[in-house]
Amino acid sequence: MRASERAYRTLRQEIIEGQLPPGSILGEVEQSARLGLSRTPLREAIGRLVSEGLAAPSSGRGTVVTEVSLDEADDLFDLRTVLEVLAARRAAVHADPEVFTQLAARFESAVEPLRRGEDPESYYRLTTELDAAVDAACANAYLAQHLRSLRVHLARLRRFSRNDPARLAASATEHASIARALADRNPELAAATTTLHLHHALAHLQSHQPTGTQTHQNRQTGPAEPAEPAGSTTDHPTSTLERTP
Repeated sequence: MRASERAYRTLRQEIIEGQLPPGSILGEVEQSARLGLSRTPLREAIGRLVSEGLAAPSSGRGTVVTEVSLDEADDLFDLRTVLEVLAARRAAVHADPEVFTQLAARFESAVEPLRRGEDPESYYRLTTELDAAVDAACANAYLAQHLRSLRVHLARLRRFSRNDPARLAASATEHASIARALADRNPELAAATTTLHLHHALAHLQSHQPTGTQTHQNRQTGPAEPAEPAGSTTDHPTSTLERTP
């Protein structure tokens, strides 16, 4: 793997996971030393982060990690819903039933452990597998590329919501329903289960909106609906989908 690619992947993951929080300075000297590479590949890596919106030039400070806010959730989910529902419909047409049947069974097996409070990292990896399977099955490279880019920003929103065992268990149930619909090669059901998952994922995020702030949807329709502990995204609507539970 090229040095610039390694640096890019490392920094990108650290930004998504919050190890490099918003406002962190991506100094070339410091990051080059920390990652054990020269400044040229590091500049290439930082340039890619800037192009993705994960970092931005800051006057007098160099390049810094961009801010992320729950105020962005409505706009991100507007786009997420359009893209993920379309991807689910397309994927259902081309889906390999065996692949999605196995994924559904794994999601169903994850429900009770999550409800008991098990660490959700393996569950998040499973949602990533579902995302990748949908991307491949939708047979549209442009659509898959835009979804991958969007999921990066959705994953950063995850830090605003605590790992709620009831919501995680419900999310796993929703993902299982999406995978079953895809295994049945039913485009309408795949679209409906994806839409339902994304509705619940956004409601869960909005339930963690700090007091005194309102999202665009709140202003239009009133208080956010509380998270429901019953069956994505597919951060498939990672959700498919993603990585917001």
